[in-house]
Parts: sequence; C-alpha cells; structure tokens
Amino acid sequence: MSFDSPDFWLSLGKIIWINILLSGDNAVVIALACRSLPAKTRFWGIVLGAGVAILLRVLFTGLVTTLLDVPFLKIAGSLALVWIAVDLVIPHKDDRESGVEAAENLWRAVRVIAIADLVMSLDNVIAIAGAAKGSWLLIGIGLATSVPLIIAGAALITKLFDRFPILISAGAALLGWVAGEMFVTDPAMVSYLGEKLAHSMEYPAAAAGAAIVLGIGWFLSSLAKRRKRRTEGGTRATAKSKVKTH
Repeated sequence: MSFDSPDFWLSLGKIIWINILLSGDNAVVIALACRSLPAKTRFWGIVLGAGVAILLRVLFTGLVTTLLDVPFLKIAGSLALVWIAVDLVIPHKDDRESGVEAAENLWRAVRVIAIADLVMSLDNVIAIAGAAKGSWLLIGIGLATSVPLIIAGAALITKLFDRFPILISAGAALLGWVAGEMFVTDPAMVSYLGEKLAHSMEYPAAAAGAAIVLGIGWFLSSLAKRRKRRTEGGTRATAKSKVKTH
C-alpha cells in the first residue's frame, strides 16, 4: 500500500482507533504499578513502562501467527495476569523517603509492567497486524502512535488513582476481566468446550476473573492490615514498658 492509496489511509484510521481502544489496559497496568512512586520517579516509571509495552509489541509482531496457535499459552498468561492484578491492588510499604529504595521500587514497577504487557500485548498486536494487511509501514506507524497514547493514558489514570483511590480496585478488576477472557479463549479451552460454548462463556469468565482478583486482593489486604495493627500494638506495648522501667 502507498500513501496515495485510499486503502492506506483507511487502514491507518483503523489502526489509530484500535490503539485508542486497546491502549487503555496497558495504561491501567502502568498507572497501578507506578502509583506509589514519588513524583519524579513516577514520570520515569511511566516512560519506561510505555517503552517496554511498545518493545514487546514489536517483538510480538513477528511471532503473532505462531503464538496464536500455541495451546495453554493464554491460560498461563491469564493466571499470571491474575497474580499481577492482585499484587498491584495490595498496598505495599511506602518507601518514598529513601532514594535507594525508591529506585528499587521503580525497577520493581518496570518488571511488573513488563510481565503484564508480555501477557496483554498479544491481542493488541493481533488487531494491529490484521488492520495493517501485511504492510510493515502501517504496523510501524501503529506501534509508534501507541507510545503517546499509553504515556498520556497512564499519567491521567495515575492522577485519578491519587484523587479517587477506589479506582485502584476498578483497575485491578479490569485486569482480572482481561484474564478471564484470555483463559476461556485459549485454543485448548476452545477445543475442549467447543467454539460455541467457549464463546458464550467469555463474559461469565471475564466477570469471574474480575471477582477473583477483587476477592483475593481484599482477603490479602485484610490480612496485611491485621498484621500491621498487631505490629503497631506490640510496638506501643514495648514503648510503654520501657517508660515504666525508667
């Protein structure tokens, strides 16, 4: 396809629209992973996370036809995504005051983003490759336009998380929703259930994935809060005993 071809511009419009629709989940992952970083480190977390997302899309472009037919790959990916979503929704120790620990948190965030994008980028690449109709120029433009969308989306969502913490749970539920869809659309599941039944189970499986993430996240967060209360109670008791001794 050439620049003066109507098909080129029609395909380009499709790719940009696909990017707008499908970059949101990547932005949510980046925002969740970077939300507890200090402001300066958060910027680099978003930029590096977006870079990882685009790099993985480039790598997947050459493998997409092979990866589509690998049984159990989506199942493994969906389980990994559930684990990532739960890990992101559980409150972690806030280490903003220490530069060394903040840097460690930055690389932890980038690692989490890399694993999540490894799981989630496949569908994005499939959609872009399909709309590009074999044109590497269009694929390249599509990947390039993903960068500002993901960075801008992650920055906006991170600010929303700061202002409305309840949205953190909504973001984790979205990842669980994607995991549920991936699980039931794996070639092995489609072969076992039959294409018609597997397709009819996409929404129930997605809802179950979101519920599982929120349920496990709530349970683990409750345990963490109880441990924190016990630790604080023990610290106060020790301090009182020292005061009485003196």
